[in-house]
Amino acid sequence: MHGVTMAALALAALLAGTGTGSAQAPAEDFSSWQRLVPHFPSTGGGGVMIGEYRPVVRGDTCTTDFTATEPNGTIYRNTVVFDAVPTSGGILCTNGRWRSLDNDASGTTPFRVFFRDGVPYASP
Repeated sequence: MHGVTMAALALAALLAGTGTGSAQAPAEDFSSWQRLVPHFPSTGGGGVMIGEYRPVVRGDTCTTDFTATEPNGTIYRNTVVFDAVPTSGGILCTNGRWRSLDNDASGTTPFRVFFRDGVPYASP
């Protein structure tokens, strides 16, 4: 399988999911969420590492560019945009839509980020 295609599939596996928009996020307990760090293993597995993940809230969206690095060192540059929904004394970044900056790969992600007092926390 071609490297770019394999990486796109790995990234799609990492970020796969579906989401539906809603006017208001349901009440949720965000106190168990861990502080978001900019580098973490992909939940999609395969040894892929996510890097440079630093979302910022701007109006009604949260955005960040990030990298997906394969175990062989190949780096893919991506961007993600979330809906920014006020909830529980903060902002929930949900319904993420990502796309590759290197090729035409794109998809959605169930990954979410919650901002409270400017500090980002990652969904478990």
